[in-house]
This record gives sequence, C-alpha cells and structure tokens, in this order.
Amino acid sequence: MRIRLKVFVGILAAVLGSAAPAAAYPDRPVTIITSLTAGSGIDVVARIIAERLTQTWGKQVQVANHPGAGGLIATRTAAAATPDGYTLYMAASSSFIVLPQTHAKLPFDLDRDFVRIGFVSEQPMVVAVASSFGVNTLAELVARAKERPGEILYTANTRGSLPHLAAELFRIRSGIELTFVPYPGAPQGLQDVVGGRLPMIVNSLGALSGALKGGSLKALAVTAAQRLSNLPDLPTVAEMLPGYEATGWFVMVAPAGTPDEIVRQVRQDLRSALEHPELKQRLETLAVYTRVMSPAQLDAYIRNEQELWKPVIRQVGLTAQ
Repeated sequence: MRIRLKVFVGILAAVLGSAAPAAAYPDRPVTIITSLTAGSGIDVVARIIAERLTQTWGKQVQVANHPGAGGLIATRTAAAATPDGYTLYMAASSSFIVLPQTHAKLPFDLDRDFVRIGFVSEQPMVVAVASSFGVNTLAELVARAKERPGEILYTANTRGSLPHLAAELFRIRSGIELTFVPYPGAPQGLQDVVGGRLPMIVNSLGALSGALKGGSLKALAVTAAQRLSNLPDLPTVAEMLPGYEATGWFVMVAPAGTPDEIVRQVRQDLRSALEHPELKQRLETLAVYTRVMSPAQLDAYIRNEQELWKPVIRQVGLTAQ
C-alpha cells in the first residue's frame, strides 16, 4: 500500500508540475532593435515606446541600435535572434521597401523570418536648410538649385533610406540637380549641416527638432500630403508640387517562431501604449502619428507601399547588388 501511495503521489506531482503555468512574460529585460543610430527618428520613437512598455511590464525595455547597410545589419540581427519574445525589431519602412529591391539575395526573408506584431507610427519628413544658407522657402531652394546645378549638397541618412528616396523624389519632381552625401544616421549629417559644411537635409522632424528649435536649421516644407495640425504654418511640398507625398513608417516585428501567446500579448500591450494620451501627445510633438491596424490591414499597407516606391527606386538607380 505504501509503495502504491508513493507511486500515486509521484505521478500526481509530475502531472501538477507539468501543468504549472509558465513564468509570466516578460520575466527579464526585453530588447528592441532599431536600424539607425541613437538620436535618429526611429531611435527617438523606439525609446518613447520602450519607456511606456517598461512601465506596463515592470521589466526594463531597452533599445539596441544596429545601423548600417540601409537596415540590412539590423534586420539580419533581428532575424537571427532567439524567438522567445525578448528580442523585438522596430523596422523602418526602408527595410520592407528598399532592401528587397536593392539586394538580389538577402540573408533573410521578410515574410518568412518575421511575424508582424503591429503598425507603430507614420512619420512625415521635412525639407530643411542651414539658417546660414540664406534660403527661406522651398521655391527659393529650387531657384538656387537651378542656378547652380549639382552644387547644392544634401544629406538624408543612408543611401536608399526613405529620407533619401523622399529627397530624390523631390529632386525629380522639381527638375533640379542636387548632390547626395550619405551618412550612417541623422545626427552625423545634421552636425555637418548645422556646421555649414552642407546646406540641406531631409529627415524626420523628430531627428531635427532640436536644431529647428535652436534656430540653426530652417524647415522649408513637410512631405505629408496635408499640413500638420500641430505645425499649421509649415507648408507642404505638395503645395509646390501637387501630388507629392512621402511618409516614413515604423512597424514592430519579432523573429518567426516567437510563441503565439507572446505575440498576442506584445500586440495588445503595444496597441495600449500607442493609444495612451500622453504617449500620443509626445509623439505628435515630433510629427509622429500613430495608427491602429489589424494584421490583415498591416499586410495590405506594406504591399501598397512596396508598389508605390518601386518606380522611384528604379529611377534613382538603386539596383540590386
């Protein structure tokens, strides 16, 4: 009887042990990978969201910057991460729009190697010049460029980034010649514009806000289709070039194989964070706007954006490598 009782107790303990709930997610720090340097637009947004998720989860959410190769380094790093929910990737639109068009053989598949958690935000960019350049409107910039074809240097992050494509679309549509100078991220390029070594920059308002407020940089136009509600005095490029629109966006993904229950939790907690009034206000001061999308809507949105930018990528000459 005692032997049978011991066996029964052992079996019962094993069953209860196997049925015990797993530790609540997350039970340790979570890392969000980004593809640009600290201080860039996506980095600023990632850190604001990381702060809110830290408050929600009670565990530190940190941002890891992996700049270089137009997002390839960050995307490859994220794809190779352990799919346990402790590594997330806030991908810039260029990772989905540019990388597949400019690389014949990628070491990852954006559809197969990632699960899409949710749309984070969209971010119109701004065409700005050094205050010392002596240009006050977009029309004046175009006139100056036509007087000096190819002599005006500009920066817009890395080659093939959305700021670069937005600037090239502006150049093409306005019929001017500009010379692009690539940098690994907004801070480095901004430093040279503020220092007078380059006259022009195209990037997110978040990345340029300090220089704009300080007066060393002057915003000429925003790349959104309409004027921004919180910056009503800033004209749009479309007011000069009808139909022009170029908006960067960010999406949160995780390595494929991340457990479904964790994906669902992160998706819900991300959505709650993005709907928080304080966070929305902080982002809107940077001209970053949240939008809720279902997984199906997000898939359709990405496909539409890819088709929209394909002809621009070909015209700019960003051929597959």
